[in-house]
Amino acid sequence: MTQPPTPSPPPTLSGDERDILLTLFELGRKVASVIELDELLPRIPELVRRLIPFDAFGIYFVNEKRGLLKLAYSVGYPESAAGFEMSVSSGVIGRVTATQQPVVAGDVATEPGYVSIVPDMQSTLVVPLVHKSRAIGALNVLSRDRDRYSERDVAILRQFAAHVATALVNAQLFEQQRSDAEAFETLAEIGREMGQLLDLDELLARIAQLVTRVVDYRTFGIVLLNEETGELEIKMAVQYGEKVELPKVRMGEGLVGYAALHREAVLVPDVSKDSRYIPVVDDVRSELVVPMLIKDRCIGVFDLESPELDAFSKRDVEILTLLASQAAVAIENARLYEQVSANESRLERELQFAQRVQMALLPTKLPKKVRGIDLAVSFAPARELGGDFHDFLIPDSNSLVIAVGDVSGKGVAAALYSVFAGELVRGRTFRRRYLPERSSPANVLMSINTILHERQLEEYYCALCYTMFDLKRRTVTLANSGVPYPIRISEGQTSRVELPGVPLGSFFGVTYDEVTFPLLEGDIWVFFSDGVSEALNARGDEFTSERLMDVVADARNEPASEIVARITDAVARHRAGFPPSDDSTIVVLRVTA
Repeated sequence: MTQPPTPSPPPTLSGDERDILLTLFELGRKVASVIELDELLPRIPELVRRLIPFDAFGIYFVNEKRGLLKLAYSVGYPESAAGFEMSVSSGVIGRVTATQQPVVAGDVATEPGYVSIVPDMQSTLVVPLVHKSRAIGALNVLSRDRDRYSERDVAILRQFAAHVATALVNAQLFEQQRSDAEAFETLAEIGREMGQLLDLDELLARIAQLVTRVVDYRTFGIVLLNEETGELEIKMAVQYGEKVELPKVRMGEGLVGYAALHREAVLVPDVSKDSRYIPVVDDVRSELVVPMLIKDRCIGVFDLESPELDAFSKRDVEILTLLASQAAVAIENARLYEQVSANESRLERELQFAQRVQMALLPTKLPKKVRGIDLAVSFAPARELGGDFHDFLIPDSNSLVIAVGDVSGKGVAAALYSVFAGELVRGRTFRRRYLPERSSPANVLMSINTILHERQLEEYYCALCYTMFDLKRRTVTLANSGVPYPIRISEGQTSRVELPGVPLGSFFGVTYDEVTFPLLEGDIWVFFSDGVSEALNARGDEFTSERLMDVVADARNEPASEIVARITDAVARHRAGFPPSDDSTIVVLRVTA
């Protein structure tokens, strides 16, 4: 903070010069001790009165940018004079600030250029407020008495004015620093608030409201670049708090286009003197355009307009540049969120349709012409789409094929792979009519393995249990390539058909074993994927095949649909609300004749 200069003794002091000098030092210290401008201004006339009597007192500040003198504080002035402004070249006060020389007049009526603001005043004394050789304003004392002030009063007030000028500059600097700190704090608060808004329209409207907290404007627009058309489109325009419509402009056109193209702020004190200006809103006199940048990419601009000349300052440019960078990030995030939301909605619709297609492709019951078989099925994907699949096929009038498969992974990719694997099962099954010698369960698995391996999708493989029920010869033949061992109940005995095999598509040239059982009335066969036996609860315990065998054994006298229901209920009780980690398929076949 600038220290007040050491005052020199007034040249016209009388015999009490020591008392006056001590008073000036004391008043100087008091003025210098106040750093709040609002507190300092009222103190000045109080202290001046201890030196010089007056009936009216005014403090004037110079506004260099606008070329005006403004009445900053007064005592004894009429209320109508509040905020009074005049040209720096007008009146006695203008002359004093221009020449930095005091003026004393015993009769204001005879003073050239005197501007009467306070009625009935007869004499005046005006001294400049000078700081570092620059006039920042003036002190003006007025009296109803003629010839009230002398050269001695001029000297005293001039010395005091030196202290006042320094104190005023320090107070203004302090006020500016505090204002800057508040502005940056406000910017941080605005940044946090903008970062929480993900709806683009809501965000843009809120930005228009928030800008008023740091910069005053008459018209404010948020202009965003449409990268497809190369046009700058007004997304939010506000005039005196009301929305207005503004036209599009191309990159490089007007002040808006120039700022966007060159990625730099444009500050125009008088738009009538700038050939780039495109008149849109009536009575605009000054404009400020600030680009919104993300790294070196401009996504749009802030456009502020005012009916006053030179309404915006370099400080406004600095504040808005910081705000524009925050807004750019928030707008980009809102756009990305909008795109993600749209993509999620589209994907959700597509997944729902794909789920319907998958469910429609999976059979739920046997064809009506199959006699002596009671069959039920349950399929529950862990996600919208699953990698499990099953099919019931009748390659000829006396045969039934049940295929239960499980593709590695889950979701869309696994579902697509399962559709392909399922079609291979159907194709290799129905060629039995023409190539019965190649259509045994083991040969079917070998053929499918070769085709899947040739597709070179090493990260995917397929476990498949392929079972042929010969209803004429009353036999069951099956081959397995990694599906959990099926459960068989025959003649009161519950067992697992332990037949291991390498998952399809893993290795080339793999051969598979097959096993054959007699098919007896009352037999029950249960095929299932590992999503059933390996279902987990919150403690990480698996349901296990042993528990499944117990459930099937207890329900062995029930229809196939009831056995399926008992299994699904038991698994659900075991999981106790813990989400499934894998698809689950259950197929139960009971021989009724």
